[in-house]
Amino acid sequence: SNVAGWQWVAGSGADAAPYFRVFNPVRQGEKYDPHGYYVKQWVPELAQVPAKYVHQPWALPAGLAAEIDFQCGRDYPQPFVDLGESRQRALAAYQALRASRATNNAASARSP
Repeated sequence: SNVAGWQWVAGSGADAAPYFRVFNPVRQGEKYDPHGYYVKQWVPELAQVPAKYVHQPWALPAGLAAEIDFQCGRDYPQPFVDLGESRQRALAAYQALRASRATNNAASARSP
């Protein structure tokens, strides 16, 4: 009944409210798949990675990685995006848009 309802439920829609909610796939995975069962079922490369690191295998300590013979970049890709940095860029863009809208609305209110 709601065309974009699946995006709202997933937290990935373009109209998330409040604006500072920026989707974080790592946090989403940690919250809804804390043991990594789903990830390990569909991403067998991470089957030996402990649950604590399955949602961010690049954070696996070197000693533990050596112990399970896992290397990010060899067995699983390095992250394409720094989630902290991308969140800050998105928030800055949202703030700029809000400021621009406020300025445009104020100008519209003044014109006859």
